[in-house]
Amino acid sequence: MMSGSIPFYQKQHRHYDRGYRSKEVESAVSQYQSSSSSYATRSRASASLSASRGQEYASGLSDTEEARMKESAGYMARRNLFTSGLEMERTEQTSRKVSVRQSAEHISLSKRIYENEEYHKCMNEDSLMHAPKFVIKPRSHTVWEKQCVRLHCTVSGWPDPRVVWYKNNVTIDPMARPGKYKLQSSYNVHSLEIDRCDFDDTAQYRVSAMNSRGELSTFASVVVKRFKGEVEEALPMPRHGIVSEYGITFETNIVDGFGVSFGREGETMSLGAMVIISPNLARYQPDVQWYRDDVLLQPSKWCQMHWSGDKATLTLTHLNKEDEGLYTLRITTKTKYETYSAYVFVRDADAEVEGAPGAPLDVTCQDASKDYVIVTWKQPAVDGGNSILGYFVDRCEVGTTHWSQCNDTPIKFARFPVTGLVEGRSYTFRVRAVNKSGMSRPSRTSEVVAAMDPADRTRMRGSSAPWTGQIIVTEEEPAEGVVPGRPKELEVTEATKNYVVLSWKAPGERGHEGIMYYVEKCVSGTDSWQRVNTEIPVKSPRYALFDLAEGKAYRFRVRCCNSAGVGEPSEATEATTVGDKLDIPSAPGRVVPTRNTDTSVVVSWEASRNAKELVGYYIEASIVGSNTFEPCNNKPVKATRFVCHGLVTGESYVFRVKALNAAGLSECSQESEAIKVKAGGGIPHASPTPPYGISVLECVRDSMVLAWKQPTFIGGADITGYFVDYREVINGVPGKWHEANVKAVSDRAYRVSDLKENRKYQFQVRAANMAGVGIPSLPSETFICEEWTIAVPGPPHDLQVTEVRANTLVLLFKPPVYQGRDPVNGFYVDIKEADAEEEAWRGVNEKAISTNYMKIKILKEGETYVFRVRAQNKAGVGKASEPTEPVLAETKPGTTEIVVDIDDDGVISMNFACSNLTPDSKFVWSKNYKEITDETRITVATSGEKSKAIFNMPAEDDIGIYSCAVTHTNGESSSYTLSAEELKKLLEISHDHKFPIIPLKTELAVELQEKGRVRFWLQAEKISANGKIEYVFNDNTLSQGEKYKMNFNKDTGVIEMIMESLLQEDEGTFTFQLQDGKATNQSSLVLIGEVFKGLQKESEFMCKEWHRKQGPHFVEYLSYEVTPECCVFLKCKVGNIKKETVALWYKDGREVKGDGNLTFTEGVLNLEIAQISKKDAGVYEIVMKDDRGKDTSTLNLTEQVFNVALSNSSTALKIQSTEEGIRLYSFVSYYNEALQVTWHHKDSAIAFTDRIKSGVVGEQLWLQIIEPTEKDKGKYAIEFHDGKGGLKRTVELAGQGETTSLSGLILVLLFSDRARVAGGLPDVVTIQELKALNLTCNISGDPVPEVVWLKNEREIVSDDHYIMKFESGKYASFTITTVNTTDSGKYSILVKNKYGTESADFTISCTHFFFANNRILQTMRCQNKLTFRLKKVCVIHLLDFEY
Repeated sequence: MMSGSIPFYQKQHRHYDRGYRSKEVESAVSQYQSSSSSYATRSRASASLSASRGQEYASGLSDTEEARMKESAGYMARRNLFTSGLEMERTEQTSRKVSVRQSAEHISLSKRIYENEEYHKCMNEDSLMHAPKFVIKPRSHTVWEKQCVRLHCTVSGWPDPRVVWYKNNVTIDPMARPGKYKLQSSYNVHSLEIDRCDFDDTAQYRVSAMNSRGELSTFASVVVKRFKGEVEEALPMPRHGIVSEYGITFETNIVDGFGVSFGREGETMSLGAMVIISPNLARYQPDVQWYRDDVLLQPSKWCQMHWSGDKATLTLTHLNKEDEGLYTLRITTKTKYETYSAYVFVRDADAEVEGAPGAPLDVTCQDASKDYVIVTWKQPAVDGGNSILGYFVDRCEVGTTHWSQCNDTPIKFARFPVTGLVEGRSYTFRVRAVNKSGMSRPSRTSEVVAAMDPADRTRMRGSSAPWTGQIIVTEEEPAEGVVPGRPKELEVTEATKNYVVLSWKAPGERGHEGIMYYVEKCVSGTDSWQRVNTEIPVKSPRYALFDLAEGKAYRFRVRCCNSAGVGEPSEATEATTVGDKLDIPSAPGRVVPTRNTDTSVVVSWEASRNAKELVGYYIEASIVGSNTFEPCNNKPVKATRFVCHGLVTGESYVFRVKALNAAGLSECSQESEAIKVKAGGGIPHASPTPPYGISVLECVRDSMVLAWKQPTFIGGADITGYFVDYREVINGVPGKWHEANVKAVSDRAYRVSDLKENRKYQFQVRAANMAGVGIPSLPSETFICEEWTIAVPGPPHDLQVTEVRANTLVLLFKPPVYQGRDPVNGFYVDIKEADAEEEAWRGVNEKAISTNYMKIKILKEGETYVFRVRAQNKAGVGKASEPTEPVLAETKPGTTEIVVDIDDDGVISMNFACSNLTPDSKFVWSKNYKEITDETRITVATSGEKSKAIFNMPAEDDIGIYSCAVTHTNGESSSYTLSAEELKKLLEISHDHKFPIIPLKTELAVELQEKGRVRFWLQAEKISANGKIEYVFNDNTLSQGEKYKMNFNKDTGVIEMIMESLLQEDEGTFTFQLQDGKATNQSSLVLIGEVFKGLQKESEFMCKEWHRKQGPHFVEYLSYEVTPECCVFLKCKVGNIKKETVALWYKDGREVKGDGNLTFTEGVLNLEIAQISKKDAGVYEIVMKDDRGKDTSTLNLTEQVFNVALSNSSTALKIQSTEEGIRLYSFVSYYNEALQVTWHHKDSAIAFTDRIKSGVVGEQLWLQIIEPTEKDKGKYAIEFHDGKGGLKRTVELAGQGETTSLSGLILVLLFSDRARVAGGLPDVVTIQELKALNLTCNISGDPVPEVVWLKNEREIVSDDHYIMKFESGKYASFTITTVNTTDSGKYSILVKNKYGTESADFTISCTHFFFANNRILQTMRCQNKLTFRLKKVCVIHLLDFEY
C-alpha cells in the first residue's frame, strides 16, 4: 500500500493502514480527497494523451470535458500533419493553380485554428496553463558511505508536470533495486532518497518536469566519500532473483498473512505468509526481506528467516521486549514489490519476585574505549506497582559465564559509565531494575563490545586509503624520554547526580611507550587540587568520576604521564555543579481515543512540551471502573498516535500516556474519555463543526485576505488549524473547488493567492483537530477579486468578548489588514442591544483608542448586546467589522477575580482559580491581552484548579494589564491592572517579606558589672526558640570561651555577652547578628577613641574597687559636715568589718588619739572638731585594717571650712519694715572677738549717723535706716572677716516691682498657686527584698500640676512593676509591687504648672540579710554604692530565710 493515499494526519503512523480504518472514516477521507485531486488528475490525463508511451492513466473527467480535450488534441495532430506535408510539397514542383488552392486552404485552416483557440480561451481551459518551473532546485551533496541522501525540488506548472529522475542520463527505476531509491511527490514537492549510499552512487542526477506546455530539467551532483579500510565492505553484494530479461511482468500476491500477534518474553514466535508469484519461474526467485520498524532484519540467534518458494517465515527464537514492533514482509521482483505488515506485542515474563518490575530493554554500549564504556537502556513500562528505585548494570567477559555487578548502589539515570575494563578484552552487558519488592529479570544482553582505543579500532578496519583522494595523516614516532605535554580540549560531556564524565584529547608531545592520565578535581572557589585516580592512571582519554557531593560545584583538570614523568596539567574546566542536567519530561497532553476495530482503539495524544532527549511514550489502558491500568506497549513509541490491540469487544476503556527519557518516566497524562470497543463509529463529534461568517479583509489584483469565525463546537480536541478552498464563479456557475493552503493555518485569517483579477470567487473553510478534518463550511458570498483603492482602512476582524460581568466586559479585536492610504491611528467601538434596529448603533468612545482592546463599562445587567469596531486613519473612518455574537451582561455564578499575593520569600504572583475546569481546560495568561510566551519576566505555574503568574524580577517593564482566560469553559476570565503606584507598593511589601526584620526593644548597649565586667546586651521584641545569634567583633566571629561568655534568654529575648575586662586589642566594633528563620537583624556598638578609653578606665577602677572591698573598706570616703553650732564632723562609712578591724585617725601624719571624740557606730566613723578655728586646718587621714587588708581615706581640711562654718552660722541678709523706716538684719549663732563685721552700701563702707545705725541684739546683727529716701536704694552687704578674708551677704533695696522686701512679698502672694509638693515623702526608705512599697504625697497648685516620677534622673513609666497614680489633682502615689535590689536608688517627684516647678527627692534601699558572728549583716544598695549596718539581734531564729 503506497503512503501517498494516506491522509496527511496519518502519514507518520506507519502501522496505520486502511485495514485499521473504519468504513465511516474511510468514506470521509475519500470525500475530502476527491475535490482536491480531481483537477490534478484531469491535467495528468491531458498530458498522457500527448506524452505517454503506452502508459495508461485514468482521466477522471466528465464526458463533455473529455470530448473537448480530445478535439483539442486531434486539432494539434492535424496541424502538425499539415506542417510536415507542406514541407514535403515544397520539394516538389506543382502547378500555380495547385499552389494557389493550397494557399487558400492554408489561410482558411489558419483562421479556423485561430477561432478554435479563441473559443477554448473563452472556455477558460488554457488560460491557467503554463510550462513547468522549478521554484526550488535540487542541491548537490557530499556524503560519507552508508549515509542516506535526499534530493528534493519544488515544481510549479499547470497541468501538473510529470517528474522523472535520471542518474547519468539513465532513468531511475525504484523497482530495479528495491529499497535503494525512494521517490516521493506531495503537493508539488518531489524528492529522490538514496538509501545507504555507496561509491557507485557518485554521479550527476537530473530531474525533468514535463507537461503539455513544455519540459524543463535541472541537475545536482552527489559525491560519496569512503572511510579508510572500507573498500571491501562497500563492494556490491550479488543480486539474486532479479530477472535480466525484459518483457516479463511478475504479479505478486501475499495471501494468508500473519495478523497482530501477542507473545511473552522467553517464548518462540513464528510469522509467515503465503506468496503467489505469477508467472511462477523456478529459475528466478524474488528477494524476501523482513523489517521491524522499517529496519532490515539480518539472520541472528534471535531471529531466523526461511523461504520455501511459496511461503516466507520469520522465527523469533527467544522473545524479548526488543522484538516488539511493526513487522513488514517485503517481496521484491523485477517489476514491482509487495509488502505486508502487522504489529507484534511482547509482554513481560512473570516476575521471579511478586511485585518486582519488568526487565529493562534495548541495552546498548556507546563510546567504548580502552577501559571505559557507557551503557544505556530504556526503562520498562511495568514497575510492579511500586516506583523503581534504580538499576544495576552487570558485565560478563566474553568466553566466561560469570556476571559481575558494576555499581554498588542502584542508579536512576538510564545511562551509566562502566570503568575498570581490561584493554583488549570483550564484554557484554545487561541491566536489572529494582523496587522495594525485589529485583527484575535481567534484560537481553547487549552486543559484544571490545575494550580498545577507538583509534586502534579504526586502524583494524584496513591498512590503506582508498583512491577517493582522502589523505591519511600519521604521527612521526616520538623521541624517547619526553615528558608528555598538556592534554587538550578537556570538557565535561555528561553530568548527573551520580557521576560526571570527562573527555579530552591527547597532547602532541608524548613519550615512546605511550601515555596515561591522572585526573584531578577541586571544589569551585578553592585552589586545593586532589588527585582522583591515585593508584592506577587511566589509559583512555575519558574518565567517569563518582562519589561527588550532589549540589557542589567542581573544576577538573588532567595530567599526562609516562616513564619520563608527569606532565603539566591541562586547562581546568569551568565550574560544574553535580546534579541531573536532564529533566524528566513533562506529562503528555490531551489523550483522544478513536474507535478502530472490534478489538483495537487508535489513541492520539499531545506531545510532551519542551522534552529533551525524548525516548518515546508508553500507553496504558484500563477498563472503566477497574482502576487497574495495563500497558498497551512494552517498547516505547516515538509517534503521538498508536493502535492499541488486544482489547475486549464491548468493554469501555480509558487511556493514559507517559513519556520517558534517560532521566525517567514522566507523570501520567490525564485520563482520556471512556470509549467502548467496537468497530467503526469513531467518537461522536470528534472533528470540529464548520467555521462560518467568511468575510474579505483585503483585496488586491491577484489575492484576497479572508476572515472567518471559529466553529461553535470544536470537537473532541483543540483546533489545530484551518484549510481554505476556493472556486471560480463564471456567469453564475461555480466551478470546482481548489485547495488554497496545503499546510493548516492557525489564525482565522488567510491570504488566498494566485487569483485572477476581476474574476468572481467563492470560498469555504474546514477546521481540523487531532481527530481529523471537519466538514467544510457553507460556500461564502461571491467576491470579486479587484484591488481596493479606497483611502480609509478596511474592517477590523476577529472580535472576541471576554471578562463578561454585570456592568463591564472587555472587547478584543485585530486591526484591519487593509490600511488604506495612511496607517491606522485609532479605533472606535460601537454598541447596540441585540434586538435593536441597525439605526440603534452608538459609539462607546468619543476619542479614538490606539489599543486593540477596550474595557466597556456602560452595560446594564441582564441586557444582551452586540459590538463592532471601526478603524480610522488620516482619511477618515473605515467600514465597520462584522458584529460579535450577542453577549448577555451578567456575572455568572462562581466568577472569580485575579488575586495578587506575596509569599514569605517576597515573590509577587497573580493567582487565578477556576472551579469549572474540563479535562481540556488550560490557563492562558496575557499581558495587555497578548499571550505570554516568553518566561523571561513572567513564569506561569498551574496546579489543578489554580494557576499563578510569578514575576521573576518586578520592574517598570512589568507595568500593564494582566489577564487570565481558561479555555474550554464558559468564558472564565479575569484581569488585573498593575500601575506604577501599585508596583511600588508591592515591591515594598515584597522587600519586607523577603528580608524580614527581627524587632528590637533595645539596641546593643554596654554596661559595667561587679568586678569591672563588661556586659554587652540587647533585647529582641520577638524571637523564637530557634533563633540564632552570631557575636562579631571587627568582622570576626566570636565564640564561647574564657574571655567571652554568651547567653541568650529565649523567654525574655535578652541577648548578652560578658567580658571579664577590656584590653587594648578590644577596641573596635561589636555586633550582634540575629537570625530567626528568614528574619534577620543586627545591632552594633562602636567603642573606639575616648569612649573606649573611658570605659576601660572605669572597668579597671571597678575591678580594683571589688578587690578593695574584699577586706575592710570605705563605703563612703572621708567627708566633713559643719553644724549650725560651728562644729565640724569628719565622717565616713565603712563596710566588711569585723571585731578585729582597727580604725586609726591621723592629722598631718600624726595619729589623733581616741579621746572620746572618736565614735564607731553602725558602720559610720565620726571625728568631731568643736568650735573650729583656723588652727584646725590640715590633712586628716583614717586607716582601717585587719588581717584581710587595709583601706585609707584622706581629707584636706583647709581654712575654707572655717568660712563654711561662718556661712552656716549666719543667715541671709533680710529686710524688715519698722516704724522708723527699714531694718536690714542677719542672725549669727557663732561670734567671737576675732570676728569683724562691716556694713556696705553700693560697695562702699557705710558711715554711721543718726539716720543710719547698726547694732547687735542677741544673735541678730542689724542696720537701721530711718526715713529712707531714693538715695538709700541700692545694694547692701554685711561682711564677716578676720583680716584675711571672710564671708559677705548681700541684699538689693529698690523700688516697687524690683528686688525689695515688699515686692518680694507681692510676688509670694501672686504666685501662691504654683505647683508644690506639700509633703508626705520620707528622705530615705529602707525595705526588705520581695516586699511591696507604697508612698503617697500631697500636691497643690492651680492649674492642676503635671506629675512626673524619676529614678536616678530618668523618667519612670508606669507598668506592672511600677504603679504611679495621681488622683483628684491632690494625691500622688508611688507603688513598687515587688521590691528587688535593682530598685535601690534615688527617686524624685517633679510637679509643674505654668506658675512654677517643684521637686522632692527620696532614697530607696533594698536589703538582704545574712548571718555573721551572731549579727545580721544587712546589705543595702543605695545610689549604686554599698553600705553596711550592724544591728544587735536578740532572737536570730525569727528569720526564716537564708542568704
